[in-house]
Amino acid sequence: MHRRAFIGSAAATLALPGCATVATRPLIPRGCLPPVNVAENRVIRTIAGLRPYRASGFVVRAEPLGDKRLVHNYGHGGAGITLSWGSSKLATGLGLQGHGGPVAVIGAGIMGLTTARLVQEAGFPVTIYTKALPPDTTSNIAGGQWSPFGHYRDSAVSPQWRAQFAAALDYSWRRFQIMVGDDYGIRWLPTYTEGDAPADGHHPGAERLSPEQHPFPVQGLSRFDTLYVETGRFLRELARDVQIAGGAIRIRDFATPADIATLPERLVFNCTGLGSHALFDDTELEPIRGQLAVLLPQPEVRYAFTGQAGYMFPRADGILLGGTFERGVWDATPQPDDIARILASHRRLFGGFRCTA
Repeated sequence: MHRRAFIGSAAATLALPGCATVATRPLIPRGCLPPVNVAENRVIRTIAGLRPYRASGFVVRAEPLGDKRLVHNYGHGGAGITLSWGSSKLATGLGLQGHGGPVAVIGAGIMGLTTARLVQEAGFPVTIYTKALPPDTTSNIAGGQWSPFGHYRDSAVSPQWRAQFAAALDYSWRRFQIMVGDDYGIRWLPTYTEGDAPADGHHPGAERLSPEQHPFPVQGLSRFDTLYVETGRFLRELARDVQIAGGAIRIRDFATPADIATLPERLVFNCTGLGSHALFDDTELEPIRGQLAVLLPQPEVRYAFTGQAGYMFPRADGILLGGTFERGVWDATPQPDDIARILASHRRLFGGFRCTA
């Protein structure tokens, strides 16, 4: 089990083979990993976000809209941050071929911003039209772990879609690596996960740990390294990059495709995420609510955890504790009982550490 294993096998949509190698990492001495302080008076905010989920996977597809070319790039579930650069690379490759003139992007979440930047890198002027700006987008609520999660049902996707997914994953993996640093809020962190570590080639250092090699009060733990994104900082910097490169951002809402058809640009990228449910009548698209409790930052916590207790991602803006995976819930409001359960499960996890910091 990996990547937020607490949600159970029904929601764990990536069935990745296990890691067969037993770790040679030295035994962890006393004073090893500092535990997270999960005191209730350290909670600084609670949040809930709606993942845009499609059982048949994300959509990258072109179609005509009057005299325009419309390219869809939405429906990434819990893998939006992970797939962003790669999915947007697929979309711009599909849309820009043979195009001349300015380009419109609808939406200023992670897909809209990465699409706009790739359009600019290809030499085209771009305008983003959006009803919400960071920090008021769904992408701002994302935990930011680079690991694809909760974005398709295995039996519902085609071989062609799997090829798209692999291409998007590979490009995103390389793109995020070259952006590591404080400016974009991207860093490498060791991650401890119950069960086997992902064996997909994008999680280096994967190894199985013996009980003597970690402090967690769980059975069957693995460790790997991956990237983490402080989403608020990352989105803010991307929006600035778009504007520095000459792009414009306009506040505008679209009720129907006919409204989009009034735009002056002849090429339009639809990056509206869950908004495509109503805007383009995509009834397969549904929300998956995820709730988080955010604690005061602990700079000494430089590792992440995923497992039955939930997940813990440390960031400069706070320690994120998640979470839930609630299909078909449209209410983006944190529920006190769910937040209490998240806090209690993490309190038990870190209170049971076998070593002290």
